[in-house]
Amino acid sequence: MRALWSAHAICDAGGAPGSRALAEEVPVALVYDGATQAVMMASPADLEDFVLGFALTEGIVRGRAEITATEIVDQGRGIEARAWLAPGAGAALAQRRRAGVGPLGCGLCGINSLSEALRPLPRIARAARLTADSPGRAMAALAAAQPLQDATRAAHAAGFWLPSAGLIALREDVGRHNALDKLAGALARAGIAPDTGAVVLTSRLSVDLVQKAAVIGAGVLIAASAPTALAVAEAEAAGITVIARTRGNAYDIHTHADRIGPEQAA
Repeated sequence: MRALWSAHAICDAGGAPGSRALAEEVPVALVYDGATQAVMMASPADLEDFVLGFALTEGIVRGRAEITATEIVDQGRGIEARAWLAPGAGAALAQRRRAGVGPLGCGLCGINSLSEALRPLPRIARAARLTADSPGRAMAALAAAQPLQDATRAAHAAGFWLPSAGLIALREDVGRHNALDKLAGALARAGIAPDTGAVVLTSRLSVDLVQKAAVIGAGVLIAASAPTALAVAEAEAAGITVIARTRGNAYDIHTHADRIGPEQAA
């Protein structure tokens, strides 16, 4: 496994020498059935989660069972995260490639079709209810559990908060989309349903993160920063509760506020 950060010499504003830990960032090719679907600049950790989570959030597979094997191969200048698909999922991906649509980079970069960029989202059927203090508690727990961010001040995180158990999963990455994909893969590998809790994000909330959350069935998103207008509109339509600008017990609820209340969380 590669190191996630390394020490580099610096001079401060007064010219005094010192050192800083800098986050490692490497190209990671996400390869399905022998063909590269995307190349992401990412932190070189939790790549089994990454290749599964990306497949889930981008609709390449519908569940963990549709990936039959994974392999992580360090190629020196970059890393290949390889996955092999069950026959039905493999055939669907091959058709998608022939049609020329699909993700090629971070966020929505590389989408070849406007209809693919604003893909129809599933409606969330059920979602967790949270007490009014849960968003602040979830964000505080996320901030306290980020070793890469603590060392480098250059990483995003995505975590999963259960009302009954607190923060039960966290993934970090230099890319905010990557962190969410890694979390999605980790939840799937652990058999944890995303509709039982809240996804907690250190980043701003753009529409592609809402799309990824909707595809995996996450009904509550808690973010440190503000959402975009399109993210709010898509979350409203998909039945996702968006909580943003979370600072302690101060936060903004943009959509489906009925899931947040003073009563005991279910």
